[in-house]
Amino acid sequence: MDSQSYKEALIQQVGGYFQSTEPSELLTPISGLLLLRHTQPTTTEATFYDPAFCLILQGEKETSIGERTLRFGSGESLIVSHELPVSSRIIEASYETPYLAMITPLDLTLLRGLYEQVAEAGLELEKEQVQSMQVHETDTELLGTLARYLALAERPLEAPVLAPLILKELHFRLLIASHGSMLRQLLKRDSHASKISRAIGQIRKDFRISLSIPDLAKTVGMSSSSFHTHFKSITMTTPLQYQKSLRLLEARRLLSAGGHTVSTAAFEVGYESPTQFSREYTRKFGASPRNDLNRTKGKRGH
Repeated sequence: MDSQSYKEALIQQVGGYFQSTEPSELLTPISGLLLLRHTQPTTTEATFYDPAFCLILQGEKETSIGERTLRFGSGESLIVSHELPVSSRIIEASYETPYLAMITPLDLTLLRGLYEQVAEAGLELEKEQVQSMQVHETDTELLGTLARYLALAERPLEAPVLAPLILKELHFRLLIASHGSMLRQLLKRDSHASKISRAIGQIRKDFRISLSIPDLAKTVGMSSSSFHTHFKSITMTTPLQYQKSLRLLEARRLLSAGGHTVSTAAFEVGYESPTQFSREYTRKFGASPRNDLNRTKGKRGH
């Protein structure tokens, strides 16, 4: 089968999983694979992307990180190598032709375990700085691997044996894909990409406490200046801005869940000043935390 045939087959297969009339639906037919459908465009939403592969089968999406904006649509895929604060929206979707996407969270341990196979394939690891989010037309081999992986959802006898093998193949094909260059950099433990990945893990773990750039840089084996430069090059933001995004997104989750006032949510995520928290929250989400809290209470009251 060629790429177009695989894409058309996947559209039918993925579309068949969705039976409800909800405007947005997320399903997991098999471990390690998410199917997403939207029947209408969405507003811009601030969120975090974990390392993942996203293939769009129908529709179009826009994702922004820092000052960089990516638009990708049918047949194109996005590879995200690091945990990143982004803003995204679906810009093309309808009830007749819904936005359909397949998403695979990336297993960085599995990727690093493929180092020898990549070396044996003669694939050189890029030395220059590359992007942590990259979009490209999805090749036939990658589409075929996804089709075989999804097909296992209907084969309970085969799935336990074959799913780990096909998932490993999928990670390998992402490594050798034209837009997998940052993943290839992650294979080397002493690369800047790998060091920043470890730093991100530390920030996410301790995002509620004050961030010491010199200490964090030292932990991952970099000078403060080099750390700051490569962190911003990879994430399109600074370490402190990255931490702020984590805090604000967690605060928004707390307010949506109920049980917190604006002040308690601010203190819970590490802010010492509720006033500063409200100002930064409003700047990021376009609405004050008080407005979001009242909206949540209103929904619970109905």
